[in-house]
Amino acid sequence: MENFKGKRVVVTGGSDGIGKALVEQFLDAGAYVATCGRSADKLYQLQVKHSNKFLHTMVVDVRREEDCRRFIGSAINDFGGIDILVNNAGVSMRALVRDTELDTLRTVMDVNFWGTVYCTKSALEGIIQSKGVIVGVSSIAGYRGLPGRSGYSASKFAVNGWLEALRTELLSSGVHVMWVCPGFTRSNIRNAALDKEGKAQGESPLEEGKLMSAEVCAAHIVRAIGQRKRTLVMTFQGNETVWMNKLLPGLADRLVHRFFFNKGKLVK
Repeated sequence: MENFKGKRVVVTGGSDGIGKALVEQFLDAGAYVATCGRSADKLYQLQVKHSNKFLHTMVVDVRREEDCRRFIGSAINDFGGIDILVNNAGVSMRALVRDTELDTLRTVMDVNFWGTVYCTKSALEGIIQSKGVIVGVSSIAGYRGLPGRSGYSASKFAVNGWLEALRTELLSSGVHVMWVCPGFTRSNIRNAALDKEGKAQGESPLEEGKLMSAEVCAAHIVRAIGQRKRTLVMTFQGNETVWMNKLLPGLADRLVHRFFFNKGKLVK
C-alpha cells in the first residue's frame, strides 16, 4: 500500500460496502479519516471498531448541500485541512425507463451527482491549498448507458464529465482529479438499489459470491490514488465494454442488451 501516514482523508458513504472498506484501509495505512453516512448505528459501530485510530464520523445526507458543507467543514476543523476527498456515496436503481417515476431519477441524480458536487465544492479550497486529490467513484455506467439503470447511468456520466472539466481547470494547480470505475462488486448496493417507485429493491439479481469483494475493490482504488492515476477501470469486462462502445457502438448495443435481457425481460 502507498504511504498515507498522516494524510487527511475524507470518504463519503463510508458506513457500508466499498466506502467502509476504503475507510478501514486508509486507517490501517495511518491516515486521519473522516466519513459520513445516513445510519448513525453503522457509523457508531465503525467508531467502536476503530476507537484507537483517527476517525471522524457524521450522519449526513449528501443530497443536502448544508449537510455536505457541515461535514467537510467539521473534518477540516478536526484535521487542520484535507488532502484526499473520495466521493463514494451513491445509490443505484433497477427499472425500465417507461416504468420509472421521475422522483426516482431525481433521487439518484441528487445522491450520485449533486452529492459529489456539494462535497467537492465545500472541500475545494482546502484541497487546492494542500495540492491534494479529488476522487469520484464512478462506474462503467458512466461510459456506457445500461438498461434498467437509466438514472444511474445519467448520474455517472454527469460525474465523469464534471470531474473531467474540473481536472482540466486545475491542471496547473498541483491538484489531481480522478475517477475510478468498479465492476459489479459484492456489496449492499444492489439490495439498496431503487425500484421504479424509489423504494429499496431488497434483493440482488446477480450471484454475489462470484463478484469482486469490497475489500479488493477498495485496495485497487487506494493504490490508484497513491499513484495519481487519471482513471481506473477495474475489470476486463469493464475495459472491454468501454472500448467496444467507442469502437463498435452498434455491436455494444446488442451485446449489452443480450447481457441484461432474457426473452424481452430485464434480468440483471
